[in-house]
Amino acid sequence: MKTVIVLAMHGMTPRDFPGADKTEFFRLRSALGRPDAGPREALLKKLEALEQKMRQWPRTEANDPFDAAAKRLADRLSRKTGQEVVLGYNEFCAPALPEALDAAARPDVSKVLVITPMVTRGGNHSEEEIPQLVEEAQSRHPNVSFVYAWPFDEERIADFLARQLSGHLETSKNPH
Repeated sequence: MKTVIVLAMHGMTPRDFPGADKTEFFRLRSALGRPDAGPREALLKKLEALEQKMRQWPRTEANDPFDAAAKRLADRLSRKTGQEVVLGYNEFCAPALPEALDAAARPDVSKVLVITPMVTRGGNHSEEEIPQLVEEAQSRHPNVSFVYAWPFDEERIADFLARQLSGHLETSKNPH
């Protein structure tokens, strides 16, 4: 039995997605948050259709550099860990995170490790949505152990950021 990693990314709208559809998508999302939005079922149906259109939109480096970077990150993570990495998105891109979790939970898999590069606490996706989706996947796949490798240790985040900055800081002038 093996372990699979699911990399949970945010996602972005593609640059060449039709502007009218993008505007309508965000208008509907906003309207559904208001009690006076009108017939919710009709609004939800329209929103779901636009969301699927957006998620299935063909992606390239030019029209969605975020998606391209996410795929490169997944590949690097796989090489560094020696594990298969399945990419899933909270919004705008396919596969949606629940689909990625289900794809990872194959019969030959005993553990699914879920990680996101959203490193700071307080974010809705990392703190609420992803744990809920992991819990739901665990219910759908009781023979697989799902582990959400989050939250990140703040000291390790600070160390990572300090290493990134090290070539840009003049340590002799700034002892901190």
